[in-house]
Amino acid sequence: MRYCDPAPASSARSSRSEELFRAGLRVFPDGTTRVTVERDPTPLYVSGGEGAYLIDADGRRLLDLNNNYTTLIHGHRYAPVMQAVASQLERGTCFANPTEHEIALADLLLGRIPSADRIRFVNSGTEAVMFAIKAARAFTGKPGIARIEGAYHGAYDWAETGQGGTPSNWGPDECPEAVPLCHGVPETVAGDVTVLRFNDVEGAERRIATAADRLSCIVIDPMPSRAGLMAPAPEFIEMLQSSARKYGILILADEVLNFRQSYHGSVDRYGLVPDLIALGKIIGGGFPIGAIAGREEVMRVFGAPDIKPRLPQGGTFSANPVSMVAGYAAMNAMTVAEFARLEAMGERVRRGLAAIIHESECAFSVTGAASLFRIHPKSAPPSQFREAFMSPSETAVMNRLSRHFLNHGILLPVGAAACLSTAMDDEDVDKIVGCFEDFIAENATKN
Repeated sequence: MRYCDPAPASSARSSRSEELFRAGLRVFPDGTTRVTVERDPTPLYVSGGEGAYLIDADGRRLLDLNNNYTTLIHGHRYAPVMQAVASQLERGTCFANPTEHEIALADLLLGRIPSADRIRFVNSGTEAVMFAIKAARAFTGKPGIARIEGAYHGAYDWAETGQGGTPSNWGPDECPEAVPLCHGVPETVAGDVTVLRFNDVEGAERRIATAADRLSCIVIDPMPSRAGLMAPAPEFIEMLQSSARKYGILILADEVLNFRQSYHGSVDRYGLVPDLIALGKIIGGGFPIGAIAGREEVMRVFGAPDIKPRLPQGGTFSANPVSMVAGYAAMNAMTVAEFARLEAMGERVRRGLAAIIHESECAFSVTGAASLFRIHPKSAPPSQFREAFMSPSETAVMNRLSRHFLNHGILLPVGAAACLSTAMDDEDVDKIVGCFEDFIAENATKN
């Protein structure tokens, strides 16, 4: 039985989206204000959202598997968040002084993260990673970082270096190059970034040892989304922990995306005990937010009542009350039971996709965990970035797959993790699996 809706008569990209994109080109350098917006060949413009669905500029309802890059764990217009924000708007949007709401959200989050004693709010995941790296430098007195090849950690020169390598420049397996993502990055940045291949226990251990005297921290997303959304090998996590302890290096866990993996986040799921954690996305309930959490000793670099900060950190909109009340409402609703329900749906999706792949013997595989999944145009699921990297022909396959999903009422990201929301149910899950089954049936000779 297939659950894929029939394709609508209109084209994948609506006429209204094309019209709006032409208007965007008049005011923005490339037509939009986010490089992450997918285009085929133009972006899909949205007029609103409701529960698990988006409504595009022409009024079509689309099952949303992007959820603003995994941010909206409850989907769109989640009532408790809407009510909390509406109530706060009547009292004000932002102040130079603190409010009780930041304490409430901080207490909630610290109650869920076993390794964190203190927390500090910022405005985005990028800021959270940036200030966490700065905190590691301030605490250790060392300038360098180690990071996983291909992983995304926001827009900070050191965090970006090593993210965007290709077969032409990423260097040999035993010595991956610290390739800057952007033109014009100072050459000195690469000298302070040691790139590690995910799940390469021996190679990563050797590279950490070689650079240990300059490394302040090892930045690790326990399941790096843009690098392939694959699980860490237990021995890899164990090696990172032991190497960090041996050389006095901090572990910085980037939980901006993967905090949605469980009530305690993905660090608990994979046995990682970090010194610092960067948070964002779901903790803001759909509003801008970021946070740095960690051990009390390390977090004291931000200051204490009787200590001048080694790392002064502020921000006009940091801990603004709208984000605080929205985040509290969203996270308070994410109980242990609700995380379990989301994970069960995620497992149902991954099992369903894997069964179709096995039965059809097509060149696809699936990775992910909890409410996250990613389809790869490869027969074997990748275990590190170089295996997940897509060739032009593989990218074309994924573009066809995404277009097929869109034509059947589902928004599927091409180069990032797909995610579920609490607004979804088993019927939505069956629709996802059925749409993939239809694609395989229609494209069996093309893959």
